[in-house]
Amino acid sequence: MEFFQRAKVVRLRSHHNKYLLADDDKEGVYQDRLGCYNNAKWTVEFVDGGNLIRLKSHYGKYLTASNMPFLLGRTGKKVLQTLPSRLNSSLEWEPIREGNQIRLRTRYGQFLRANGGLPPWRNSVTHDIPYRTKTTNWVLWDIDLVELRPPPPKQIQDVPPIDVKDLSCPVNSLSNRSRSPSPQSPTLSNNDDPFGAIDLRFSSSISNEGSRDFEDHSDSPMKEGRIIFYNVGDQNGDVHEGREEKFFTFKGSCVDELKEKLQEETGLDDIVVCSRNPLNAKIYPLRLQLPPNNIDMHVVVVPSLEKINFDAPFKSFP
Repeated sequence: MEFFQRAKVVRLRSHHNKYLLADDDKEGVYQDRLGCYNNAKWTVEFVDGGNLIRLKSHYGKYLTASNMPFLLGRTGKKVLQTLPSRLNSSLEWEPIREGNQIRLRTRYGQFLRANGGLPPWRNSVTHDIPYRTKTTNWVLWDIDLVELRPPPPKQIQDVPPIDVKDLSCPVNSLSNRSRSPSPQSPTLSNNDDPFGAIDLRFSSSISNEGSRDFEDHSDSPMKEGRIIFYNVGDQNGDVHEGREEKFFTFKGSCVDELKEKLQEETGLDDIVVCSRNPLNAKIYPLRLQLPPNNIDMHVVVVPSLEKINFDAPFKSFP
């Protein structure tokens, strides 16, 4: 369950190195190697009172373990996207950790299974209990974190109320005495003073503890996208000395989306998005996934792969 405690949106990658995708028909699910599309993203919802979650697709429907057989005479049953009028147990999955992977078990003991083999099994997803050793790993899933869940808001300490015994006295008298409290005690006390019971300790509580709570609450780790700093290199990946990096805010999560954005920014068509190895200053092409948690990135835009010399180090750095 700890896999999902801080996760708001995830991707599920099967033993076949394929992602769990919600079908465009808004009913079925399947596997595909391209996980950069929105229908590969699943929003995590917790079920009250247990170690259970629901997974909602990009289309607003839940991953559902149905009672419909995938093929007649076979034990596997269909996994669908549904949105019932009432949330029921068929939408609930129990994450069970196994090393660095998880199994997702239904309330009735079956597991979410990514099928391999020949059609119609290929790229299909069912729920079943694997009895064969060959299919045991088919119920194991890697979890890719796409978006963090925001932390719960901190509770601000209540300020104790002001106890005023006599409200008939002039307000000016109260304000004058509040400006000059006794240095020995934060509480004014005078038997003849109608304001002797006013406790001024709440002011220090607000200035010290309350202000820190407001500051911590506003410092949220969630970011609206990441900052992409980029420069355009030549065929060897060299960047002209003195050229300033340009930047923009990017809210996507995979290299294909970033490549399309950089094509718009640079006006170039045949490009490869690369990063630089901090140890030897050599460039390498970015692949499917960007770093999680919206970490800011520095990239270099270079010509197509056929023209790039990846062994040539940079002569200058942005």
